[in-house]
Amino acid sequence: MDAVPPAIIFLLGAFLIPFLKGRVRQIYLLLIPFLALIDLVLIEPQISYTLSFQDMDLVFLQADRLSLFVGYIFAIIGFLGILYSLNVKENGQHLSAFWYIGSSMGVVFAGDFFTLLFFWELMAISSLFLIWYRKKKESIDAGFRYVLMHLFGGGCLLAGIVIHYWTTNSIEITSMDFGLSYILILIGVGLNTVFIPLHTWLPDAYPKATIPGAVFLSVYTTKTGVYVLARTFPGVEAVAYMGGIMALYGVTFALLQNDVRKLLSYHIVSQVGYMVAGIGIGTTLGVNGGMAHLFNHILYKALLFMCAGAVICRTGRNKLTELGGLAKKMPITTVTFVIAALSISGVVGFNGFISKGMVIEAARSLPLLWLLLELASVGTFLSFLKLGYYGFFRKKEVEVKEAPGVMLIAMSITAFLCVAIGTYPDLIFKILPNPVEYHPFSLEHVLGTSMLLIVTGIIFLLGLHLFKPHDRITYDFDYLYRKSARLFLWFCKEPMTKFASTMDKVAIKAANAFLWFCRNPMGAMRYISYKFHLFYLELIKAEHAVELAIKLEEQKIRHLERHEQIGIGLTILLMVIVLLLYLVVYVMGFRF
Repeated sequence: MDAVPPAIIFLLGAFLIPFLKGRVRQIYLLLIPFLALIDLVLIEPQISYTLSFQDMDLVFLQADRLSLFVGYIFAIIGFLGILYSLNVKENGQHLSAFWYIGSSMGVVFAGDFFTLLFFWELMAISSLFLIWYRKKKESIDAGFRYVLMHLFGGGCLLAGIVIHYWTTNSIEITSMDFGLSYILILIGVGLNTVFIPLHTWLPDAYPKATIPGAVFLSVYTTKTGVYVLARTFPGVEAVAYMGGIMALYGVTFALLQNDVRKLLSYHIVSQVGYMVAGIGIGTTLGVNGGMAHLFNHILYKALLFMCAGAVICRTGRNKLTELGGLAKKMPITTVTFVIAALSISGVVGFNGFISKGMVIEAARSLPLLWLLLELASVGTFLSFLKLGYYGFFRKKEVEVKEAPGVMLIAMSITAFLCVAIGTYPDLIFKILPNPVEYHPFSLEHVLGTSMLLIVTGIIFLLGLHLFKPHDRITYDFDYLYRKSARLFLWFCKEPMTKFASTMDKVAIKAANAFLWFCRNPMGAMRYISYKFHLFYLELIKAEHAVELAIKLEEQKIRHLERHEQIGIGLTILLMVIVLLLYLVVYVMGFRF
């Protein structure tokens, strides 16, 4: 018996939300992701829900170990994210979240490129409202920039898919061969996977989303991109190096941030870099490591955004320069934050240690990539030491109380999963796409990682004043994009407008001249001949030029007063000339 595509459960389940209230609505909101998780557990590897259209088979459910692995964590974090946001009263936010989760599931279980593209675009639209629902000008503006970037990415993906279908007559999602479709699809997928420099939409938009919206956003868009990358570009060395650049670039900009959620957003760029690197390496260990890191990253990154949301909810502040002293006032939030920070930093006993170690181990065959990933690990620990100290542990009196109960429950469960996987990695090893031959707790790995983190901690303590947060503006590639956009608008407004105005005047003058000629062709030709003759006489300074000038003025006045006749012989001659010209053009065109 065919299972139900998990996307359908979320997409259809969203329609009942506006009709429910109170406790019933809260139970229903949790029931939908729970049913989706049960559905996923019951799904076996299969291809089903196929629709034939224009000689193409559109597949809405293609389940294998890779899609099921990603589907499990999407459903788990969907449940925890909805639990975290139960106190949100706006139905629109819940509808957007359900459609966002559902469309992401649709991408994961799509069996062809066109089905994938449909859910890909639906995912972009539904996630947009999680930004706009904050209802501030900065959020509206960021939402427009967000959707423009995703329209560009979706356009590239569509063009690549069409060219791929035209050249191969297949819409199957498979590894790509190099060509124009390869480049376009890589750009389209790379935008969602925050390739540098296509990443700017993420740190621009995510900090401006609603509190629960940022939690959902931190999970789905980039991870569906990683999933599709694993399907289409495994083992591409250039992709692996892009992952290394992302890892170091993201963590460098994270260290410079004062806004808590912007710091976390740049860390998404960095951590997704590890996943991209693993997929680009292409070995079994690399791909397994990249996908395991996807699973673990979703847990600790969602938890970090939950903690940041709890702080913003209670304090109304989102900048490190304004925070501090939260450890005593918000103890549960602080403990869950510390667990998430240790997880993302790859500390022994936490889930990030497992998957980050797999990717770094796989990268040993590429020394430069290995170095980039190790440096990014140092930067990650430094930035979370900074966030933890200035946000939670430095002495500062802040009047605040602990986060709401549903938030704390969601945060505690997520933190428990980070520790559980970190201490018992077989929980995900058993469901990874490929058999695992990796021993994370080898003495060399444990000691090497621990020493690196200890040295990083000493560097932070010695240079504490260097990491002090400042309320500054950091310029990223979006600065160049905005300058380029302004330059383009200026070009359209100034030179292009003037050119269009000039062409308009020229066209009007040409039309008037044509009408003037047609009203009296013989008189017009006589006037033109006088004009050229007068020009010649004036040039040679002839004495009778004045007489011709008088004739020219008389002809100009007479031109519109009467229609001069043309002789029958001259008419026939002109017709013959026109026919001969037409014949010449026809023969020349026929030959070519």
